Amino acid sequence: MLLWVRQVLPALVLPVLLAQGKARQRGAPQTPNSTMPALLRLSDHLLAHYKKAVRPVRDWRKPTTVSIDVIIYAILSVDEKNQVLTTYIWYRQFWTDEFLQWNPEDFDNITKLSIPTDSIWVPDILINEFVDVGKSPSIPYVYVRHQGEVQNYKPFQVVTACSLNIYNFPFDVQNCSLTFTSWLHTIQDINVSLWRLPEKVKSDKSVFMNQGEWELLAVLTQFQEFSESSDSYAEMKFYVVIRRRPLFYAVSLLLPSIFLMVVDIVGFYLPPDSGERVSFKITLLLGYSVFLIIVSDTLPATAIGTPLIGVYFVVCMALLVISLAETILIVRLVHKQDLQKPVPAWLRHLVLERIARLLGQGEQPTSHRPPATSQATKTDDCSAMGNHCSHLGGPQDLEKAPRGRGSPPPPPRETSLAVRGLLQELSSIRHYLEKREEIREVARDWLRVGSVLDKLLFRIYLLAVLAYSITLVTLWSIWNYS
Repeated sequence: MLLWVRQVLPALVLPVLLAQGKARQRGAPQTPNSTMPALLRLSDHLLAHYKKAVRPVRDWRKPTTVSIDVIIYAILSVDEKNQVLTTYIWYRQFWTDEFLQWNPEDFDNITKLSIPTDSIWVPDILINEFVDVGKSPSIPYVYVRHQGEVQNYKPFQVVTACSLNIYNFPFDVQNCSLTFTSWLHTIQDINVSLWRLPEKVKSDKSVFMNQGEWELLAVLTQFQEFSESSDSYAEMKFYVVIRRRPLFYAVSLLLPSIFLMVVDIVGFYLPPDSGERVSFKITLLLGYSVFLIIVSDTLPATAIGTPLIGVYFVVCMALLVISLAETILIVRLVHKQDLQKPVPAWLRHLVLERIARLLGQGEQPTSHRPPATSQATKTDDCSAMGNHCSHLGGPQDLEKAPRGRGSPPPPPRETSLAVRGLLQELSSIRHYLEKREEIREVARDWLRVGSVLDKLLFRIYLLAVLAYSITLVTLWSIWNYS
């Protein structure tokens, strides 16, 4: 009997032990799960069967709406030659992932979780104007809320193409667009929208670095839907409107040019017959040429246009050349020379009478001295020297002249010849002096003509400079405050 019990007892106990072992094996995984952190349990719960290659919607007919927000942080550079704008922005996008939803009560009241970006589906939202990859920090995580809302925040440097208009430099305002759209998906799959109100996006300058060359005026937004072939795509445009601060360029470019032009105008007050006036104008022109060489690297350059300030410099150079040409003309008119012809009557009437009266100088004095003849000169000489010239024709006349009773004896023949030679020398000297006076009078007439013409041309030149300056200031003011 005892032997029979020993044989049956193991047969009865062995199945019970095996059943307990299997039960322990089935319950073994549940013991660690009860002590695992809630974040790990939630992460395993969300990503256990997640497929990031598929758009996260339960009904494929429902599009995924991606809300976009952009905050401008800094304007790094504006390359006018290559038509490239480099900005640093804070970019935010939101969408709903229907496969990343949970009940917070099951996971220790966790309402949001950060998970790797590479582990979930991310929309292919790109900027159409991208021309280069900027130096941006890598943000490997996104936030997921329990309703399934995914928040993707990332700052990055944007290098985009922009049509830059430099005609108004340095008072230019640029408008560059950042177009966010899905590169592949149509509007039936991915739609884009604006996360904040357009008014808040427009006036948001809370993080903008406002101490640089460019000032942020506004960020305008616009939603568009465009068709390509038979498909429609959605895009969100952000227009970044910036304005250049012109103070640096006004001080380094405009003021030196204005000073040189003022000095050129002051140079007109030098006497027209002064030879230093031409040297002064030439020196001023050379100085302006050196100034243009120095500032050529500062001016923006494009293949399709030239800024207005470049045209301003060229016109100023042309005005300096005209001023030099006018000075050379006036100096040539008033230059003293013995073979200079008298002022023509028509020129004297036009300049010394009409133009002088037009300039408010009154009629200029003119000389009308007729040329002296040899007979008049001889007569004047004789009247100046008395009877020694008018009654002494020669030696025979002196000998044949009757002598009165009380008259003195005639002078010797040698004395009469010496007096006659002296009278001829005096007559030649007087004729020479009159000739010199006539030449000086002609030179004075040309000097009067040159002075009147110089004042006329100076006023015309001054009016041209003032009209040109007022036009430029008006245009730049309109563009600056438009």
